[in-house]
Order: sequence, then C-alpha cells, then structure tokens
Amino acid sequence: MGGTNPFLKPVEARLPTRKYAITFLPSGARVEVDPAELPYSRDGPTGSILEIALGHGIQIDHACGGVCACSTCHVVVRDGIDSIPEASEDEEDQLDNAPGLTPTSRLACQAVPDGSCDLVVEIPGWNRNLVSEEHH
Repeated sequence: MGGTNPFLKPVEARLPTRKYAITFLPSGARVEVDPAELPYSRDGPTGSILEIALGHGIQIDHACGGVCACSTCHVVVRDGIDSIPEASEDEEDQLDNAPGLTPTSRLACQAVPDGSCDLVVEIPGWNRNLVSEEHH
C-alpha cells in the first residue's frame, strides 16, 4: 500500500546520521538501522518505525498504508522516546482511537527516530498480525 495523505501536513523529522538499533517486543527482534539504507520499504514516511519494521520483516498492522488515517499501527516506545519528535495533533487525534494508550504510545507510521539513541518498541498484542501471507 503506502502513499501520502493529502489532508495532513507531512511528518517533519530529522533523519538519523549514524547507525542505531530498535528492539521490537515481545519477540525481542533487534534490527540495526543504517541511514545509508533508508528507505527500507514504501509504507510510512522514510525512517519511521513502521517503515523500518516492515523493511526488516517485522509485521505491524497498518490498515491505512502508513498515512496517519487510522490507529492500527499503535506501538508503545518503552525506551528512546526522546529521540522521536512530539506527536502532531493529527497523530494524537488518531491515537485517541487506539486501545491501551500509554504516555509513550505512538503511531509507528508517524514516529521517526533521529538515531540519537537505541529504541525499545512494544507492538501491543492486539496489533500483531498473526496471519502470514505469500507475496503475489
């Protein structure tokens, strides 16, 4: 899927300039993010948690294709939240629809880490896609 939402202002983020890592819970999968390899996929803004996860084979539901039009990519940033710019009003509006919000809840499609530290990101149980489909 992927694309842009013409009704929203694009995510303003500072892309990383050095390598850093994201550990995804509950699997414990750790991926190294190399700025030279961005973008990894076409869903979500370049460098977003969603784009990085998908580019490394970690599935996060994202019904809208990563354009901040739903809340299915809700994640909880357990460590490293300071490396991500504050949520926009549009993101906060979508997060209002997500179950189990925490003070560090974010939409994976909108959260773009700057690479200043490693992150630990939890994919809540209700957002884990347990179906594996073959590519066509």
